[in-house]
Amino acid sequence: MPIHEASVLIIEDEPEIRRFLRTTLPQYGYRLYEALTGQEGLTQAAARNPDLILLDLGLPDLDGLDMIQRLRKLAAVPIIVLSARDQEQIKVEALDLGADDYVTKPFGVNELLARMRVVLRHAARAPGDTGDPVFTAGTLRVDLERRQVFVSGKEVSLTPIEYKLLTILVRHAGKVLTYRQLLKEVWGPLRVDEAHYVRVYMQHLRNKLEAKPAHPRYFLTELGVGYRFRID
Repeated sequence: MPIHEASVLIIEDEPEIRRFLRTTLPQYGYRLYEALTGQEGLTQAAARNPDLILLDLGLPDLDGLDMIQRLRKLAAVPIIVLSARDQEQIKVEALDLGADDYVTKPFGVNELLARMRVVLRHAARAPGDTGDPVFTAGTLRVDLERRQVFVSGKEVSLTPIEYKLLTILVRHAGKVLTYRQLLKEVWGPLRVDEAHYVRVYMQHLRNKLEAKPAHPRYFLTELGVGYRFRID
């Protein structure tokens, strides 16, 4: 889906933020709809079927985290949370409930636009599909069909757990995945509280696939939240 066709629903009660987005986003080809309350946002989401939702957590009538759950029941539309709340636990809860990304206020327009592009690209793919059996980013190449991984053309051997963690990250490239989400996908629902598993194996992946493991290019840490595979 071309970016210039994307429609965005802004659910935000702060007039300054709405004015800023109303002025900025159309310059980049986005078509905007606005809602000032949670209830109005739900109504608009059902009626407009937007390609992306920008959601403030501090709405006057409905709890922002509850809004994520309600919106998720309507459709699998990408949701980027915009909030002044920067506590790690709130970010984790929002992402675990189904938000695709979380941007803390105040935010720069370039950061927001980049995150919007990423979630829209991800949404354009079929669930669980990268759109191509071979995933490439920089010098890293992952052949999902043959289950092979290459760095600069040289094959790298991964353990089954390392490979599974890598594929989850590349299939959701650009999206923040919480420790809980990664643990559930890789180790199963009985290990969702064992965050150290993810940290240990993420370091293994960095050591094997990053040119500079201490300054990773691909496997980025979202402090207190989880990890993201960077594609931009």
